[in-house]
Amino acid sequence: MTLTLPGHSAPAVGFEVPLEMLAACHLRVQDQCSTLLRLVPHLAAHGPDRPAQEAATAVMRYFDTSARHHHDDEERDLFPALIESMAGSDAVCLQELTAALTAEHRELEVSWKTLRAVLAQVAAGQTVPLAQHEVSGFAQQYERHIAREESELLPMAQRLLSDAELDRIGLAMRTRRAVSSAQASPSVKTPEIAIGTANDAAPAAP
Repeated sequence: MTLTLPGHSAPAVGFEVPLEMLAACHLRVQDQCSTLLRLVPHLAAHGPDRPAQEAATAVMRYFDTSARHHHDDEERDLFPALIESMAGSDAVCLQELTAALTAEHRELEVSWKTLRAVLAQVAAGQTVPLAQHEVSGFAQQYERHIAREESELLPMAQRLLSDAELDRIGLAMRTRRAVSSAQASPSVKTPEIAIGTANDAAPAAP
């Protein structure tokens, strides 16, 4: 990780430190991409067995909820707050950056839609190929996107946003997830998923 933020390396961060929480979400995205990459050879060797089904279900849950919240956190709250905090030519440069990152979000969502269709079949126990190039491409898309946010976006936000602005962003992030949880059905905790090797457990979606 290229970003150094107070609390970034902590096991858990909360809405009171929204920038650190956004950075922590990047780590979780990378964990889920690692699970996807391990799932490719596992499916080739074992088919859609129970660990594969559980892995597919956990990855879908993460990208359908937490990853979508992450994009909304940035587009609805962080980007507007940053633009409002700047003026003149600097604001133009920032608008270009946030527009580019928003476009990358849409591209990632298109790629995810393709992968999700395959994962849904795996989760249902159906034998389908999970293409290495599609999974690798998706993971690489996210790596480039995360690198740009952590080298440009988050350090800028840390420098420019006031405590009051960060508090407002954190509250909006908390509210977004509370509303989503209230609308969703009660969740069932997914057990740890071992794919790839006996000791290689895939991370459960937070």
